[in-house]
Amino acid sequence: MKEKKIAAAVSAVMAYIKTEEEMALKQSTSPIQPKMPETVSAGFNFWGLSGRQSMMNMRTMMQMKSFHGSKIR
Repeated sequence: MKEKKIAAAVSAVMAYIKTEEEMALKQSTSPIQPKMPETVSAGFNFWGLSGRQSMMNMRTMMQMKSFHGSKIR
């Protein structure tokens, strides 16, 4: 029984390797298509990015205790 399991596992691995090799061969023989340059998508929100960055900067200053201990009270 153990030998049957080993044979099944080995055949499964060999089939997987064969399919991977076929895919690699198919990709290497296909004509190379020029890629379109990646541009910033229209959905990118610069205002949101700026707001998140300013919140992170404020939190960093609070953690460094830039505002704690000031004598303005």
